[in-house]
Amino acid sequence: MSTQPVVQVEDLDVYYGTSQILFGVGLSVQPGETMALLGRNGAGKSTTMKAIMGLAPARRGRVTLHGRVVSGLKPYHIARAGLGFVPEDRQIFPDHTVEDNLVIGRKKGPDGQDEWPVKRIYDVFPLLEPLRYRVAGRLSGGEQQMLAIARTLMGNPALLLLDEPSEGLAPIIVQRIGELLRQLRGSGATVLIAEQNMHFCLGLASHATVIDKGQIVYSASIEDLKANDSIRQRYLAL
Repeated sequence: MSTQPVVQVEDLDVYYGTSQILFGVGLSVQPGETMALLGRNGAGKSTTMKAIMGLAPARRGRVTLHGRVVSGLKPYHIARAGLGFVPEDRQIFPDHTVEDNLVIGRKKGPDGQDEWPVKRIYDVFPLLEPLRYRVAGRLSGGEQQMLAIARTLMGNPALLLLDEPSEGLAPIIVQRIGELLRQLRGSGATVLIAEQNMHFCLGLASHATVIDKGQIVYSASIEDLKANDSIRQRYLAL
């Protein structure tokens, strides 16, 4: 396995207007890792994801994807380079069917990968297949979240970015989303999850990075985080 990170984030400073939100943020995700970016509400998780995706351009620092600098590019160029982003509000196409949403998201990966045809999507997301002709706006929140993840995978991303995938969902649906993400990890997918729900990530992530007040304060394996009660209590306890 290559030792080059799929994505490397270095010294990102991000502002909203005159307010600085991120302060020198840095992290890296290796091939096959599921990295959890953890922190309380308002810690800077979503801004970090948007900065990686080019939706919140950094004033300083850089983002590289497989060694190629992508910071400063338009978000659609970053998507074509291999980043797939599932935002917190999902942004499905509500007036189109489930299958239309999937087809809209279909594209080959940056090196011509075509690992996520519709058939495989339905194999991995069996709850979506009987809903394939349903208008997406009539789906439940959990079904919409699954559709948003599935649609992003249809673009064959090198790295899947998930912003708060458990937010606002019933516990049984959160469990199903977790099972899906464990399955993706088992298939070798590389994933970065921004989450406030630490317990959701403990059973599915391989590594964890903790952000607080716009700064990275801890980064280690998920097993190390489980053993580090002081970090959990200081930065993640509600």
